[in-house]
Amino acid sequence: MVWCFFNCYLHEDIMILMLHRSADGTTLFTSSSSNRICTFVLPETLLEPRDAPLTLTSYSTLTLPEPTSAIASCPYFALENPSTQVFLTASTDHPIHLHHAFPFSPSFNNSMDIDNDDNPTPNQSDFPKPLASFHLIKKETEAYLPIASLIWPAPGTHFVAGTINRIDIFDVSRPDISLSTQPFHTIPTIPSTRFLTKGGGVGMRGTVSALDAHPGVSEGWGFIAAGTWTRNLGLYDLSQAGQCVATWSVAPASGEQGIGGNGIVQVMWSPCGRYLVVNERRSTGLLVYDIRGTHQLLACLKGRDAQTNQRLSCDVFPGTGKVGGFEVWAGTKNGGVVVWEGIGNQEGSIEPSWDWEAHQAAVGSTALHMSGSVVATCSGSWEFVDEDESSESESIDSSDSSSSSSDSEDAEQNSGKRVLTSRTRIVVPETSLKVWSIGSNTPPETDEGQTS
Repeated sequence: MVWCFFNCYLHEDIMILMLHRSADGTTLFTSSSSNRICTFVLPETLLEPRDAPLTLTSYSTLTLPEPTSAIASCPYFALENPSTQVFLTASTDHPIHLHHAFPFSPSFNNSMDIDNDDNPTPNQSDFPKPLASFHLIKKETEAYLPIASLIWPAPGTHFVAGTINRIDIFDVSRPDISLSTQPFHTIPTIPSTRFLTKGGGVGMRGTVSALDAHPGVSEGWGFIAAGTWTRNLGLYDLSQAGQCVATWSVAPASGEQGIGGNGIVQVMWSPCGRYLVVNERRSTGLLVYDIRGTHQLLACLKGRDAQTNQRLSCDVFPGTGKVGGFEVWAGTKNGGVVVWEGIGNQEGSIEPSWDWEAHQAAVGSTALHMSGSVVATCSGSWEFVDEDESSESESIDSSDSSSSSSDSEDAEQNSGKRVLTSRTRIVVPETSLKVWSIGSNTPPETDEGQTS
C-alpha cells in the first residue's frame, strides 16, 4: 500500500519528539530532544516515480534554550508568501515566541546543522531573535506558567494556549502593542483554585494537555475541545466568551473497553466536525465520541499498542469511496502505523483496517497531506542499557574454558571483591523522518544508510 519517498536520519543520541505539518502541506516541522526545531520543505518533484527513497535534509534549524512542549504554525501558511511563514513555540520558563520558519541567517544555520558534530554549543546571543513574545505569568508568583498545548486556528488573528486549570487566548494580529503580549481572554476550567477541592468537582481540574478547534467554522470563533492529564474532556464556545458547553471524564469509557489510559495527549475533531477522537498515553486504543447529542461513546479503535508515556500523536482524514466516514492514522510504540477506515459508520470495538512497519522505534507522529496521497511519520525512543552488566557478560564469555578448577575458585574470590558501579547508557534504536506515498503496490528496497 505504501512506500517511502524520502528518509532523514539524525544522530544516534537525538530523538524526534514532535512532527507538525504546515497548513499548505509543503513544510514539516520537527522538534527533537536536542531542543532544535528543524524545517523541511517537500520538493516539487515529490510525486514523481523513483526507484529508491532519497535523502531529506532540513532547510533551516532553530535552536531553543529549553525543550519545546508545543508547536503551532500559521493557519494561512503559504510557501510563496514569506509573511505567512511563521510558527509559535512554547518552551519551559519562557514566553510563547513567534518565529520565522526560514530565518535569514546563513552562518547560524550552518553552525546549527544537525549533521555537524564539531561545532560547540551555541551562545544565547547566537539564537535568532523571535518576531514577537507572548507572556503567560501567574500573578501570585510572577513565574511563567507551563504551556502544555497550543493551537492557532483560522482565521489566524488569535491563538489558544492550555496550561494548569485554564485556557488562554492571545491576540497575534498586533504583536507590536504591549497589551497584546498578555492574554486577550482567560477561560478557567474550574471555578476557583484557592481551595483544596479545586472547584468542588465542577469543571475539569488539571493541566490542559490537548486542544483542537472545530473544523466547521472557517471565519470567526467556534468550538474548541480540551483534554487534561487528569483524563477529563471539555467543550468551550469561543463565540460566547469561552462558555463551557460540557465536561466529562474518559476514565469510565476506557475502563469498560479495557484499553487503559493515563492522561490525554491529543484530541482531534473529525473532518465533518461530528465526532471527537481521544488519544491517551499508556493506552491500547482510541476513543471516539459522538458530539452531536449526549456526548456518548460511539466506538473504540483497538489494535494499537501505545503502552508508553511518550506522546504518540495521530491524524484524521476524510473517508473516500464506498467506505465513507473518516480515517484515523496512528503510530505504535513498536514502529508500526495502523489505519482505521469508515469511522462514524460503525459502533463498538473496531479493529484496524490495515497497517505497515514504518520504523524500528516508536512512531511519535503521523501527518497526512490534504491530498491524501502522502503521509509523513517520525520515530524515536530511548532505551537504557546497564554498561556494567554488558561488560560483565563480555568478561565471562572471554574467559579461558580450559582453566583449572583452582583458577576458577580464584576467579570467584576475585569477583566477589569487585566493586560494581551502576552506569546507564541511553540508546536510541532509530530516529528518523520519513515521507511515504499511499497507494503503491510494491515498496522498493530502501537505503537505510545514515547521513551523519
